[in-house]
Amino acid sequence: MEMKPKKELIRVVKAPDLKDENGEVLQSGEISVDFTGKKSGRGAYICRNEECLNAARKARRLERAFSCRISDEVYDKLEEGIRKIE
Repeated sequence: MEMKPKKELIRVVKAPDLKDENGEVLQSGEISVDFTGKKSGRGAYICRNEECLNAARKARRLERAFSCRISDEVYDKLEEGIRKIE
């Protein structure tokens, strides 16, 4: 919950939901890590350190931002990306 420049943050993206002609959701949008910051969809940002990631995971901040469950694979990719950066 700090203010930082975008370049110091990692973006997590939820792609738009796939809907039919009546507006009913056929498939929920995929959640992925966007290290480039250019993927389309709803984005949420997280600091580039493990302490921040662990706090966000424990408080379910990403799940609240996207209103859906976040898989462990997304958190694993975030951890891996943070370790490469540090």
